[in-house]
Amino acid sequence: MNFQGGGDEGDAITLAHYAERAYLEYALSVVKGRALPDVCDGQKPVQRRILYAMERMGLSFSGTAGAKPVKSARVVGDVLGRFHPHSDQAAYDALVRMAQDFSQRYPLIDGQGNFGSRDGDGAAAMRYTEARLAPISRLLLDEIDEGTVDFIPNYDGSTQEPRQLPARLPFVLLNGASGIAVGLATEVPSHNLREVASAAVALIRDAKLSDDELGTLIPGPDYPGGGQIISSSEDIRAAYSAGRGSLKVRARWKIEDLARGQWQLVVTELPPGTSAQRVLEEIEELTNPKVRAGKKTVSAEQAQLKTTVLSVLDAVRDESSKDAPVRLVFEPKTSRIEQQDLIQTLLAHTSLESSVPVNLTMVGADGRPTQKSLRQMLVEWIEFRMQTVQRRTRHRLGKVLDRIHILEGRQLVLLNIDEVIRIIRHADEPKPALIERFKLSDRQAEDILEIRLRQLARLEAIRIEQELKELRIEQGKLEDILNSPASLKRTVVREIEADAKQYGDERRTLIQAEKKTIAEVKVIDEPVTVVVSLKGWVRALKGHEVESSALQFKAGDALYGTFACRSVDTLLVFGSNGRVYSTAVNLLPGGRGDGQPITTLIDLESGTQPSHYFAGHAQQTLLLANTGGFGLLARVGDLVSRQRGGKSFLSLEAQDKPLPPSLSDRASRVACLTLEGRMLVFGLDELKLQPNGGRGLTLIDTDTKDALVSVAAFTDALQVLGTARGGKPREEVLKGAALSAYEGKRARKGRKQDVMQKAMRVVAAA
Repeated sequence: MNFQGGGDEGDAITLAHYAERAYLEYALSVVKGRALPDVCDGQKPVQRRILYAMERMGLSFSGTAGAKPVKSARVVGDVLGRFHPHSDQAAYDALVRMAQDFSQRYPLIDGQGNFGSRDGDGAAAMRYTEARLAPISRLLLDEIDEGTVDFIPNYDGSTQEPRQLPARLPFVLLNGASGIAVGLATEVPSHNLREVASAAVALIRDAKLSDDELGTLIPGPDYPGGGQIISSSEDIRAAYSAGRGSLKVRARWKIEDLARGQWQLVVTELPPGTSAQRVLEEIEELTNPKVRAGKKTVSAEQAQLKTTVLSVLDAVRDESSKDAPVRLVFEPKTSRIEQQDLIQTLLAHTSLESSVPVNLTMVGADGRPTQKSLRQMLVEWIEFRMQTVQRRTRHRLGKVLDRIHILEGRQLVLLNIDEVIRIIRHADEPKPALIERFKLSDRQAEDILEIRLRQLARLEAIRIEQELKELRIEQGKLEDILNSPASLKRTVVREIEADAKQYGDERRTLIQAEKKTIAEVKVIDEPVTVVVSLKGWVRALKGHEVESSALQFKAGDALYGTFACRSVDTLLVFGSNGRVYSTAVNLLPGGRGDGQPITTLIDLESGTQPSHYFAGHAQQTLLLANTGGFGLLARVGDLVSRQRGGKSFLSLEAQDKPLPPSLSDRASRVACLTLEGRMLVFGLDELKLQPNGGRGLTLIDTDTKDALVSVAAFTDALQVLGTARGGKPREEVLKGAALSAYEGKRARKGRKQDVMQKAMRVVAAA
């Protein structure tokens, strides 16, 4: 399909090309026109337009009281009518966010009325709330009329709006930003003003400042709600260097002692993005779990979590108020409970400890959306600030020179006042006459003709002389700034330090590295036997004295195997696709029933079936192999995943299948058996431990007609299972000289076994 263009030649483009171009234009519009902040002033377009409109409405702070606030609806209407032809709700939402002290580290708008809460409560309608600019907004707006930034036409060309605001500090770091564009997203955390100012000054003075020194000046984000960053300084610097990362942040709390030895835990600061309401909902879900979709009852894991939480927590209440923005009170089950147990349980199972993303994506000084490092952000802002001060200085110098020019003309007139009056009284065109007689410029002559008689007094000459002296001193300073890079740097540094002194405050977020809290469920360590059926039904019976012959199964099902282990161990499930799934043994059903399908405890990928099982403790080592002849060693702990979807561990070719795992603890040799009856024995030390999995090393040389069917790790004796002539089952134990006949190096072909008619499996002999 073609679309006709509007040109004289009837240009046509394909639908695909038109769609591609239209989508690209839309994407760029969202990226640059809505979602991403600018590295120079830290504002998105709607925020910039709101601030500029409020400044033009006279809502900026001046003096001690500041401007009288006006209805937010009036501000939104002016913004929409002049600069931002979009939804009124979108503009109001942006205004509200700039007024929330829990959303922005340094709110730019002083809001009066209900502007929402950190618990997710929305702001009142714009007809009820009032707003004016906060004092710190002066750092963005004070120099806007001093030639510092470019102005561009608004959407309909009826007025002008600033392309950027002349930010005196890097607000993209101070208040951060959050947004989702097309194919891009940003998550810039907020920072402390004094720290950012110190880093900017240090970079101005030394462009080669090391990353370690920069990291010392800005040790990490400073969130509006405080909290504690528990990530290491290395992790924080890595995120700053790459422009992307994730930081671990936890709440801050205190223990309040009550009467008669009682105590309570009080949370006073929360991680960003976490509210008291959210924590209460999480506690409710833990202590009163709901049946998940597609299930008939709550899972064993939910029931165990409920027991764990209720064993340490008696009650929780939200006592947040105007005086205490966050005050979550947790009462322990009894005063004898260890305080650390309650804290660890809450941190592990609620968002009192959470991950906060860092994504330093923004529109750069070149107008391109880019992911930047902390250093790049500061360097680009410093360059912008240098240019801003130069433009402001040129603008001011132009005004000073113009004033000097005017005053020099007046000074000349006062020296010849009688002649000037005579020329004005008698000349038909006094302006050209004055220009010719006194060699004045057109500007000076115009000023003299408009001068008032009172300004011709003798005292005025003294004032002119004094003003000229002051202006020439100022001219010298301005020209020095423009002509000397060192003077320019000193000026910028002096202004940054002055602003930091006036608006800076103490850090709110504590940075102290701690270990991430891991959810630990207290389990009684006792001997159990895990029973697995061929159809994947699992159960755990107490003790190790379990008779396999006495076990009952559903019709058509039978025993896969039993594993004598401990209740604190893990059951591994090896999927047919090479993924390994895991579940805690203590979560397995007990009793005399048939157990529970393993598929209710793990999430198998579509088309995947459980192939093999093993239960044991984390330090046990397994020999894992596949029918393609490859194998590796791995500890049980390496195979465990916290996700129900397991982890990808064994790399398999399309036709390969995993073989049953073999316990290799205290073993020294490996035996391999192929489909055609070849057997190879070699030293276990020829294999290596691969904690991250993979394909492994070649165990025995196979081909398309032959495949590996069994492996076993053993020490002295090897048991071979198969059939004798006539198909009768047979078992044979090999050791000594009989075994050494099959020994060789790893990856060799091995030797055809002659122990029995058909060998099917090898295992370590007891």
